[in-house]
Amino acid sequence: MAALRQIAFYGKGGIGKSTTSQNTLAALAEMGQKILIVGCDPKADSTRLILHSKAQDTILSLAADAGSVEDLELEDVMKIGYRDIRCVESGGPEPGVGCAGRGVITSINFLEEEGAYDGVDYVSYDVLGDVVCGGFAMPIRENKAQEIYIVMSGEMMAMYAANNISKGILKYANSGGVRLGGLVCNERQTDKELELAESLAGKLGTRLIHFVPRDNVVQHAELRRMTVLEYAPESKQANEYRQLAQKIHANAGNGTIPTPITMDELEDLLMEHGIMKRVDETIVGKTAAELAAAAA
Repeated sequence: MAALRQIAFYGKGGIGKSTTSQNTLAALAEMGQKILIVGCDPKADSTRLILHSKAQDTILSLAADAGSVEDLELEDVMKIGYRDIRCVESGGPEPGVGCAGRGVITSINFLEEEGAYDGVDYVSYDVLGDVVCGGFAMPIRENKAQEIYIVMSGEMMAMYAANNISKGILKYANSGGVRLGGLVCNERQTDKELELAESLAGKLGTRLIHFVPRDNVVQHAELRRMTVLEYAPESKQANEYRQLAQKIHANAGNGTIPTPITMDELEDLLMEHGIMKRVDETIVGKTAAELAAAAA
């Protein structure tokens, strides 16, 4: 039997991380892989497309109702969705109260003890990546997630978040064995996006696993709370996710210890591709035009 692959999808909030991960995992399930999704985002939206639901009840909320996590049974927290994918959401504390990371590791420990990982090929953690607090690094710190895939785009803040996440991976790479599996660029149609993604991957000592093109069928599927694989299985976009899944499946053991860059180096990268210069010229041009119009 093949070794259990524990992977994690990290990325800036709003970058399409959960959508990308769920579609990719659906494609892996289509390949015959048995999947467990552990949602580690307080929004608890890591499984909604697989379960066709608004949001799954979380381990933390169910534990609060029951009295403690020890009072829960596995069937209380785990739901079975599309292509028999097992789905769990760890949840988080109320906004402004407590650390979401504690809930994540409590949930993971509970799932391991209750046998949720038995008989699966992949455990996938879906983790918020805007903030690099120790809590959200829990799957890395506790040596759970072994392969990290960072979902990013050509937008500066998405690249900044990818670099920050790489710093977190580097911190625990030697003590825990976690590796950066690669970058996944979720296209936003910004200037020179593919070139930027490939350049950032090179700077971080990894590779761009896949460039996922933008397609409105993704939004159409999401409105129906479905993955593209289920909603439009013959579509071009569904095939993009299949390609991404195949690349991840073939990537076992190929992760690297990342080489994060400084903020200055990130800005230099944007300058090299003419992005920051172009932005400056656009702003100046618009301002001059507006002043001229006002003067007239």
